[in-house]
Amino acid sequence: MNPNSNDPLVMIDNERHLFKVSRSNFTDPEVFAKERERIFSTCWLYLGHESELKKPGDFVTRVVGGRSIVFNKDRQGEMRALFNSCPHRGAQVCRERKGNAKAFQCFYHGWVFGQDGALRSQPGEDSYAQGFKDDPDSNMRQVPRLESYRGLYFICYDPQAVTLEEYLGNAKEYLDLVCDQAVDGMEVIGGTQEYAMNANWKLLVENSIDGYHAVSTHATYLDYLKSMEGGLTDVGLKGVGKDLGNGHGVIEYTAPWGRPAGQWISLWGEEGKNEIDALNARNEKLYGKEKADRIAYKNRNLLIFPNLIINDIMSLTIRTFFPQSPSLLHVNAWAAGPREESEAARQFRLSNFLEFLGPGGFATPDDVEALEQCQLGYRNSQEARWNDISKGMKLDEPSMDDEAQMRAFWREWDRRLTGSEQAQGVGA
Repeated sequence: MNPNSNDPLVMIDNERHLFKVSRSNFTDPEVFAKERERIFSTCWLYLGHESELKKPGDFVTRVVGGRSIVFNKDRQGEMRALFNSCPHRGAQVCRERKGNAKAFQCFYHGWVFGQDGALRSQPGEDSYAQGFKDDPDSNMRQVPRLESYRGLYFICYDPQAVTLEEYLGNAKEYLDLVCDQAVDGMEVIGGTQEYAMNANWKLLVENSIDGYHAVSTHATYLDYLKSMEGGLTDVGLKGVGKDLGNGHGVIEYTAPWGRPAGQWISLWGEEGKNEIDALNARNEKLYGKEKADRIAYKNRNLLIFPNLIINDIMSLTIRTFFPQSPSLLHVNAWAAGPREESEAARQFRLSNFLEFLGPGGFATPDDVEALEQCQLGYRNSQEARWNDISKGMKLDEPSMDDEAQMRAFWREWDRRLTGSEQAQGVGA
């Protein structure tokens, strides 16, 4: 029996400015089961971007929150999310990762479904009762809730959940800063980057909004940029971390690398400078100087609770991830950018993505190693029981390398698992 089984999941001591998280949260199968039930079955989860379904009939299939989903556009142009399971015997109806289809046919017994999931035909129809096809239970089931914000589509398995707009809350300000980089809209560029980590999913949540580890863990990347003539500006890593409510959090900061969204580096040459200057002038005319400068010169690592990360840094990445077990997670990531940007700007963007954010870049292997080492360290969790998430807790305005944004996640996580509005107790 675990001698620490009566420990709270999260402990806060506001007087001492201490915030502690039990390491059993990363290893306990019971915690994992509760997360499936109380987080991934009730929260809004990212499904995909509108640009992935350009034409009627386009579809992609994804596993979201443990469910197999078909995300498609029907012939009327309506976006749909269908459970990818045949109502007959349960086989996955669509076995392709993506494509274009006028209908979906289950290979097992040949039932055919329309783009809206409705049963159109089946072999041996005469053997079924009259009106069988009119029974809603004969159709592929629709996901209870499908809503979008600025081209980002989310699903929720809880029919009683609040609207997506209400759920996003204060995070919408930061999503707007990302989406307003484009006049003609954002688009996903290329395919999906997929990889796995032998680590708990919450470790990647923390890491993705952690400014504290950048200088030490990713020192090789910064050294690489320094070695490239014109690869850096003289801007420092400086900014703030914020709790956005509802479990969402962000760090917003300046950084020395080039940003196709508006921060030029001399490596990109005079042609690149002219393009960046024109982009910034356009944005200033559209939004005013304050917002235009924020779009151009501020980086953002944004968490939408529980597991959507938008990295608006030297490139733009949409990343989502789901636990397979307490110690295994699967990651899907997509590069994104404005539809209207030039070929040269797109090349800068993709180079930045591959160099730092891609699975083979400077950052991701470093992060995988760090998170897997944490998971291995949790073998000692009965004796070394607590993670500390206290940095910046005493400050009125925490810095981007403090941990206010992580505490935002953990408070909401604890509320959903335990029903507590604030973790109780004093850390030992």
